[in-house]
Amino acid sequence: MTDFGFSSFPQGGGAAPVFIVIVILLGVLIGLAVTALTIFSFCRIFSKAGYSWAFGLLLLIPVANVVVPLVLALSDWPIEKQLRQARHQQPNT
Repeated sequence: MTDFGFSSFPQGGGAAPVFIVIVILLGVLIGLAVTALTIFSFCRIFSKAGYSWAFGLLLLIPVANVVVPLVLALSDWPIEKQLRQARHQQPNT
């Protein structure tokens, strides 16, 4: 029978598994940091647009994270409606 080349792996463990675990943990931490920064940014964008800041949490939902930027880009923001109303109430001089 053949051993499929598995006998060439070192049996002592070594530093390779530790390095792989460190790289995976570092990747997970970077991914979590990027996700948190993205969610924080969208919460701020929603609050500045006149929506509730909690809409930024919709980015945690898998399909909503594609739809939310489209809603922001294509909808009429409440702050724009207020600005339009304020311009109509001012007398023209």
